[in-house]
Amino acid sequence: MAPRNTAKSRAKPILVAPDGDDAGVPRRRNRVNFFELACQKLEELLVNCELKPGRFLAMQELQDMTGLGRTPVHQAVSRFAADTLIIVRPRHGIQIAPIDLARERVLLRLRRDLERFVIRLATERSGASHRNQLLHLERILRERGPTLSLDEFNVLDRRIDSLILAVANEPFLEHTLRPLHTIFRRIGWIHHTHIRGDANIAETVEHHLAVLNAVANRHVERAVASSDALIDFVDSMFDRLEREVDPSLLDCSIAPLTRG
Repeated sequence: MAPRNTAKSRAKPILVAPDGDDAGVPRRRNRVNFFELACQKLEELLVNCELKPGRFLAMQELQDMTGLGRTPVHQAVSRFAADTLIIVRPRHGIQIAPIDLARERVLLRLRRDLERFVIRLATERSGASHRNQLLHLERILRERGPTLSLDEFNVLDRRIDSLILAVANEPFLEHTLRPLHTIFRRIGWIHHTHIRGDANIAETVEHHLAVLNAVANRHVERAVASSDALIDFVDSMFDRLEREVDPSLLDCSIAPLTRG
């Protein structure tokens, strides 16, 4: 017996288009990741010391400074608290962690070893597409280097760090190195703006160019040596910072010393 052709069996789902101007327009898939945006904005404020080390503030103040809502800012604060850059003080809000130069100099030794590992991995694993991206960044940095401001360089520096970590293709390294990159990006900002007294970043640029070129051309030992030279350059900043920096810059709760 042939199956009966009932109304139920003939029924098909009906696609209902939305009314108004959005009819027929697909939903946007690439929504803004507000958590990552909050992290980026907070990192910039930390690096350029607009969020002064030692400062106490409320969550609402961070929302106002970033222009973002409570949830992404709260999530970003949790990340930076885990990174030891922010201290959550129950019932007192949050505090930007004071800078401890002795501790950060020890952490630089850790960064040296981790950078060697990630640079070696990136150099060995880089494919044609990755090398093109590395060479493109090298070209931009070489062409714009003489006129780059410190803030503009830091934007490129974040891109370089992210790309090399992506090429190394080991997620554990990203979680470990990311906070170290922020810590020493801030050290570089303080060095260039408060110790050297100028925005000359030529030596910093040259070290980054050497790393990019060696990784892009898959010269493992030269890449590792260039990474070591970059870390040595950062290490050289600490001697002057320890001698010359006003302690109030490292912890704003300390009264600045007056000069005679």
